[in-house]
Amino acid sequence: MQGPIRVLVLNQISQHGLDRLPAERYLVGKEVAHPDAILVRSADLHSMDIPSSVRAIGRAGAGTNNIPVAAMSARGVPVFNAPGANANAVKELVIAGMLMAARNIPAALRFVTALDPAAPDMDRAVESGKKAFAGFELAGHTLGVIGLGRIGCLVADAAIRLGMNVIGYDPEITVDAAWSLPSQVKKAHSIPEILKTAHFVTLHVPLVAATRHLIGAATLPQMRHGAVLLNFSRDGVVDEQAVLDALEAGRLRHYVCDFPSAAINGHARVTALPHLGASTREAEDNCAKMVVDQMRDYFENGNVRNAVNFPDAVAPRESGYRVAIANANVDGTGWAEHRQHAEQVARRDGLHDRRRRQSGARERDCLDRRDRRRAGRALPSAAGLKPGSRRRASLQ
Repeated sequence: MQGPIRVLVLNQISQHGLDRLPAERYLVGKEVAHPDAILVRSADLHSMDIPSSVRAIGRAGAGTNNIPVAAMSARGVPVFNAPGANANAVKELVIAGMLMAARNIPAALRFVTALDPAAPDMDRAVESGKKAFAGFELAGHTLGVIGLGRIGCLVADAAIRLGMNVIGYDPEITVDAAWSLPSQVKKAHSIPEILKTAHFVTLHVPLVAATRHLIGAATLPQMRHGAVLLNFSRDGVVDEQAVLDALEAGRLRHYVCDFPSAAINGHARVTALPHLGASTREAEDNCAKMVVDQMRDYFENGNVRNAVNFPDAVAPRESGYRVAIANANVDGTGWAEHRQHAEQVARRDGLHDRRRRQSGARERDCLDRRDRRRAGRALPSAAGLKPGSRRRASLQ
């Protein structure tokens, strides 16, 4: 490969990750022209004219909604992400969200903030006001987890350790996730089953067409009265207006999410955090390290790990060279021509087989007629058959 691999960095990527790109082989910066790769966190690549020189994109996080994945697939450009690298950070925030809702912590903080520290009766005001914020403990209550990926499994495990009952639903659970799921988690067969059962419902699903407004006007009436809804996946998974209606009707006790908006901000029973899910030093370091390692393995060895638009393709190096072919497997490609050729060969071979079978059948008919004639001649006359009947007898 001629010259260093050029990597354009569009956001503040952890230096612990960038340091894993050797300076003698990689040129890394925010002003790199004609990049071979792009490293990104939250920058919107949909509005960017991605250079034709780009051969890989790395997202230092799990979601890829800010990347034109379909367009990159058409160009044969893998889009890497870091699934699970921020899972522990999100898990801890979900547990914090449940505690905030159960113990009325946001409202209690607003109450304390509004007190006048110079007032002589502040202590009396605290004692008389605290009754309004009495809550309940998590132990013994039921948590419903929709989406049992890495984060969902960790949340389920943490809730069990806190003494909660856990019911989970994921129609596309992976084998690895199933292995890591605690045995105490009860399997739900549908989302309504979870909504009717759980005191808390937490969402951990990707935002795709099938999950947009997964929780909305049609599903919220099925929730247990006074339940708490937590959304730390994607804002579009929940219909905010339907949530507000459910809060006003008393169907929902509290809504906790990581996505502030004009619609929900300021509501007394909504706690919206400013995208804090993966905002820990550890999570940012882990995401950067993971995606950088994957991109480097791709450029140096041709291996594909955790690309959202390519299957995993990992094999040890056995020589200094490697050839990779990205194929969309649609009509008009080399594979379609190969399939057409194979079908032609199959038809030709089938014709030959039929001709051989027909020739063999004719040969067997000749042999059968010869054998029947011989058998007819060998029949004893003592059988009492007329000469014209011998042939019929030999055919029985």
